[in-house]
Amino acid sequence: MRTVACSVEAPVSRPLDGTVVRASGDSVAVRVAASRLRALGCAVETRGEPPPPDAPAGLLRVERAPWISGELPECRIGWSGPVAVPMSGERDVQAACGIMHVHGRATGEPRALHVDYASVCAGVLAAQAVTAGMLAVLRGGTAVHAATSVAQAAALALTQYVAVATSDPGSGPSLPEPGAERTPPFRSSGGVLFEIETFRAESWLRFWTELGAERSAIAAGWPPFQQRFATGTCALPPGLQAVAVAWDYPAVRRAAEATGVSIVVVNDAGTPLPPAPASPWRLRPFPAAPVPAPGGRQRTGDGPLAGIRVVESANRVQGPLSGHVLGLLGADVVRLEPPGGDPMRGVPPMAGEVSARFLALNRGKDAVEADLKSRAGRETALRLAASSDVFLQNWAPGRAARFGLDAADLAAVQPRLVYAYAGGWAEVLPAPQPMGTDYLVQAHTGVAALLSPPGRPPAPTLMTIIDVLGALISAEGVVAGLLGAARTGAGVRVETALADAGRLLRDTHEAGGRTAGETAPVVSDLAAMAADPAYAALFETDGAAAYSRAPWTFTRPSEHRREEP
Repeated sequence: MRTVACSVEAPVSRPLDGTVVRASGDSVAVRVAASRLRALGCAVETRGEPPPPDAPAGLLRVERAPWISGELPECRIGWSGPVAVPMSGERDVQAACGIMHVHGRATGEPRALHVDYASVCAGVLAAQAVTAGMLAVLRGGTAVHAATSVAQAAALALTQYVAVATSDPGSGPSLPEPGAERTPPFRSSGGVLFEIETFRAESWLRFWTELGAERSAIAAGWPPFQQRFATGTCALPPGLQAVAVAWDYPAVRRAAEATGVSIVVVNDAGTPLPPAPASPWRLRPFPAAPVPAPGGRQRTGDGPLAGIRVVESANRVQGPLSGHVLGLLGADVVRLEPPGGDPMRGVPPMAGEVSARFLALNRGKDAVEADLKSRAGRETALRLAASSDVFLQNWAPGRAARFGLDAADLAAVQPRLVYAYAGGWAEVLPAPQPMGTDYLVQAHTGVAALLSPPGRPPAPTLMTIIDVLGALISAEGVVAGLLGAARTGAGVRVETALADAGRLLRDTHEAGGRTAGETAPVVSDLAAMAADPAYAALFETDGAAAYSRAPWTFTRPSEHRREEP
């Protein structure tokens, strides 16, 4: 790996400084990718030219990068990509790749997301591919011509749902009658819509008891509420909403605060958010002086992150999926898990001896068990970090300091480390913050209001769109951090948040019609889709369940030229 002499601060926060990219096309995906590359310091030229036939959603081509030598990266973006089902826009992808089906589970029938969600995800993946390609060239790699598609982004977003559907076919969630009113969100006596969150059954019980709900309704409501992240449905007893509407919002909020339940108002799409940070990934160098690394870790494999080692200590969706994306780019990922392993390994349905949902986010990773609250566990984490390039965690605020494993602690053993925190709210809400979870972020940032059809009250989708997009943004920040570290020799801190995903969806939303006019068939059976030969390039199977494949392909420039007419 070569270290180029340059200012530490600027290339760490803008690691593509000095790079020029030419963008063709005007899809949401290519515009999102161009915006992300600009935020990394890249000059993006747009000349109003149409995309080439083999990249109908756009093309990004690096034209100049004086700080590297060798072939320059590019990324081609399609709609269908390798899928043998014609798609020509966002709504086609949502229909043909299962997004309408999963989003519509909560209301009993397929529904379009009223945001260009798959296109936004594809744009982040495309920017990620270009940045990873630049890092690969800097490290001596050659497979830097990437291709992705909006359909592949959609498949990655649904990988958990596909894994569940294929591991236990025919046992999907019960759907409500079409058009039925749904809760959550809940409504107070003054008409305020609000979302609540807790992972603790006792907090759920105390909250509803405080409001006067019947014990039977409280007990019946907990399983669907707890499982809604996995099922995309949440059929709660009507008695819970009947109790909520008897109280004004301040009283409900006091009950939530007294019982440890997080609560936020479902905001309008125009509700102001704090100014965005200068770097969307909050990239900044460690205060220590840059440390030269003459050789770097030896590349093994073909992915652009081949030879990169990632230590991941994360749970639920955002952190593990971020680590999974880095693994799909070629990195070796090692999970730090508590003694006995991550409890999510045993959550049904099972694919063999391990949870299908867990495998969708964690297959291919190694695991080391360590109790991070103990001295021995901390020493294990420090030992792993000392021989790694990235440390990725999504612990609750303050936990890193309590563990003695914050950025400064790990920089002491690995000064060139990329220390990545995948959080919930960042600066969007003041402390003490509510839980940083998907549906609360949708509600507060106004995304829930963007999703609702005209005439319907705003409600978050129960498809985990924020968790997934937040994971992609986290992985994007890690790749940018690795490039900054490679250019400067400095360690890099990366901080992303689920709220960043909400902000990005808001910023890219166009009222009116990018999602209109689908012609592709609407998929209503994820297991059948995964088994359909037309979708073979999207999914792979271990014999027990199916999972999405990597959302890009990387080839050497000479290989791509041979394929061009």
